[in-house]
This record gives sequence, C-alpha cells and structure tokens, in this order.
Amino acid sequence: MMHWDYGWGMGFGWVSMIVFWVLVVLGIVSVIKMIAGGAHKTEKPETAMDVLKKRYARGEIDREEFEQKKKDLI
Repeated sequence: MMHWDYGWGMGFGWVSMIVFWVLVVLGIVSVIKMIAGGAHKTEKPETAMDVLKKRYARGEIDREEFEQKKKDLI
C-alpha cells in the first residue's frame, strides 16, 4: 500500500523556508537602515535664515529684499 500524503507537507516546508529567509533579509536591511539613518539625524535642520542667505547668494533676491526679510525674521 502506497501513501502519497507527504506532498503537501513538503510544499509548505519550502514556502515557509522562503518566508523565513525573506524575513531574515528584511530584518538585516532594516537594522542597517536604522544605523545609517541615525548618523543623518544629528544634522541640525535648516533655519529660515539659512534659506534666506542661500536665496540671496543665488541671486534670487536683491540686497534690499534680503535686508527687509532679515529684519522680519529677527
């Protein structure tokens, strides 16, 4: 007498192994992103004055407008 009932067990076995390895890889990637992302969080955010200075340096605004907006910010 032959039994062919082991087929489903083998099918789910390799699927669960793939799911396991995908979760392991995703876990490693998320840990690397957290470590790498932590270094960027130490930078201070750009202030309104920084933006104003950059706009003036690029020539988007003239000196008069720069001085007026600077007074508004202070």
